[in-house]
Amino acid sequence: MNELGRILIADDEETFLKSTADLLRREGYECDCVFDARVAVERLRANNYDLLIADIQMRGNPELELVKEIPNIAEGIPVILVTGNPSIDTATRSIQLSVEAYMIKPFDFDELLMHVNKSIERYRVYRSVYNTKQRLQEWYKDLNGIEKLVSRASGDASSVSINTFFALTLRNIVDSLLNLKHLIEKLTMTGNEQHVCNLLKCPRIKELESGLVGAVDILRKTKGAFKSKELGELRNKLEKLTRTMAK
Repeated sequence: MNELGRILIADDEETFLKSTADLLRREGYECDCVFDARVAVERLRANNYDLLIADIQMRGNPELELVKEIPNIAEGIPVILVTGNPSIDTATRSIQLSVEAYMIKPFDFDELLMHVNKSIERYRVYRSVYNTKQRLQEWYKDLNGIEKLVSRASGDASSVSINTFFALTLRNIVDSLLNLKHLIEKLTMTGNEQHVCNLLKCPRIKELESGLVGAVDILRKTKGAFKSKELGELRNKLEKLTRTMAK
């Protein structure tokens, strides 16, 4: 994937389409171009883009159908609408939809570039937080599974397969939670703390923390049944992590 971002431009005005794509490519963006809304939908379904720039009056988009369908095609992707025939109606409907900017042709390229940069940056933050939220749900299931297995552990439960399972699962949890911690620290520095809290649903983080503490407690109580240096080191990491989360 292009480091700066991949953009889909949809416009039936060939001159604008090609010139805008060329200018953005010079800035380092990867751009794909289509001439109508139907093809734009096909491209969005088949590829991953960081931004959609779409003309309002192009074929297949008289009532902003393309933008209305975006949540079902590429959830969260930012949209910049452009038009050579502005109206109060389209401007009002654009505000009601998830549109980053409503720009009237001809416009200054630097202004477009500013919206492009901000839109892609926000989308990448959104995508990182969304992916982390999905992983949180998986981690919580893993923790519940660990609690159940450890609570049923017997004296001969120090088999290689069980130790391997715990080692891999706990290592994944440690690494993932550390990544989450770094992500939240980064977002807090950029003033997006409330945004990440809303997306991740902070009460769920507290629930995860409670489950993590419970799992560590069970591992501590049954450490005699799992004679593994690696598991001991992972347990120590989890204990340190829970202390950090509690701060």
